[in-house]
Amino acid sequence: MIKPLGDRVLIKPLAAEEKTKSGIYIPNSSKEAPAQGEVIALGNGKIKEGKTHTFSVKKGDKVLYSKYAGDEVKIDGTEYKIMKEEEILGIL
Repeated sequence: MIKPLGDRVLIKPLAAEEKTKSGIYIPNSSKEAPAQGEVIALGNGKIKEGKTHTFSVKKGDKVLYSKYAGDEVKIDGTEYKIMKEEEILGIL
């Protein structure tokens, strides 16, 4: 597994919805990339003015992030995103 550095977070995106809340199935061509994921690993924290600041999220949290946030990486066939904590919009 990869260990993020500094204030970066490793996130595993959640799978796209297969059907709408009303029960209509969504074809693969119309599925949007999810902007939600699970925190898998955290870096050491952001260092500002000589002090390390802790993260607002923790391993296992489900988070919401911007659609274009972070960098996509593939590890052992699984897709992940690495992004700065500040790119996370909220905890679900």
